[in-house]
Amino acid sequence: MNEKQQHIDLQRFENGQLTKTTDAVSVEEPLEIRVEYGPEGSRNTQSLSITMRTPGNDEELAVGFLFTEGIIHNKKDVLSAKHAQTLPGISSNYILVSLSPDLQFNPSQLQRNFYTTSSCGVCGKSSLDSVKTQMPEKSGKKFQKLSPEVILSLPKTLREQQQTFETTGGLHASGLFDTEGHLLYLREDVGRHNALDKLIGRALMDEKTPLDEHILLLSGRASFELMQKAGMAGISFVCAVGAPSSLAVACAQEFGITLIGFLRENRFNVYSGSL
Repeated sequence: MNEKQQHIDLQRFENGQLTKTTDAVSVEEPLEIRVEYGPEGSRNTQSLSITMRTPGNDEELAVGFLFTEGIIHNKKDVLSAKHAQTLPGISSNYILVSLSPDLQFNPSQLQRNFYTTSSCGVCGKSSLDSVKTQMPEKSGKKFQKLSPEVILSLPKTLREQQQTFETTGGLHASGLFDTEGHLLYLREDVGRHNALDKLIGRALMDEKTPLDEHILLLSGRASFELMQKAGMAGISFVCAVGAPSSLAVACAQEFGITLIGFLRENRFNVYSGSL
C-alpha cells in the first residue's frame, strides 16, 4: 500500500450524469518533531515543531528541518532520528532526534527566525537580517555557467519521476540536480517546505552538504521560506516552475542565489543572478 495516497469513495459529475467512483488523494498527517539533547547522564527532551506532512522519509524531514533552522550543522550533530514508541495521548506520528552530547543547544534561547506563512506580517529587511545571521559560510566555489538547454530540461525530468503526483495531483516536489541536468534526489510532500526539508535532510545524511554545485528545482512557486532553506544548504541555483514572491527575489539577491521562475516548456525568467 502506498502510504502517500489513499483511495476514497466519491461522486463525479461528468457529461450530465452523476456517478459513484473512487479517486486517489494525497495523505496528510501531523508529525511532531522532538529532540533529545544535553550531556550524557543528563539528557532532556524538547518538542520543537508539529508539521502537517505526507508520511514517508520522516527521518529526513526531521533532520532537514533541524538543519535549515540552524540547530544542527552536519551529520555528526545527530546520533539518531527515529519514530519513538507511542505514548498515552500521543499519536504514532512522532519522531525523536537524538542530538550529540557535544552540540550546544539551549531551548530557552531558541528563537524562530524563519517564517512559515505568507501572512506572518514580517517584511523586508528585518526578515533578511534574521536569516542572514544563520547562514553558513560560503565555500568560495564558483558555480559553473548553465546552458538554457539544461535548465529547460529539468521540469520534464522531475515530472517523469513524480509517481504520486501523477496519481493524485496533490503533492509538491523538490528535485536536486547536478550541473549536467541529472536528477540526484527527489522528494514529494503536501507541504512544499516539507518536500525541501526532506531533500536537504537526505543530502545532509549522505554528507553531500553544502550543495553549492547543484541545482534545486521547485515544482511550484518560490517563497521566502524556500529560499532561506536553500541558502542554509548552500544552494546557489534555484529554479521554480511557478512565480517567486518579492521577498524570495530579495532573499536570492541578498545571498547571491541565481533564481529562475516560470520555468515552463521553452521559456523562463531570471529574477536574480545571471546565466
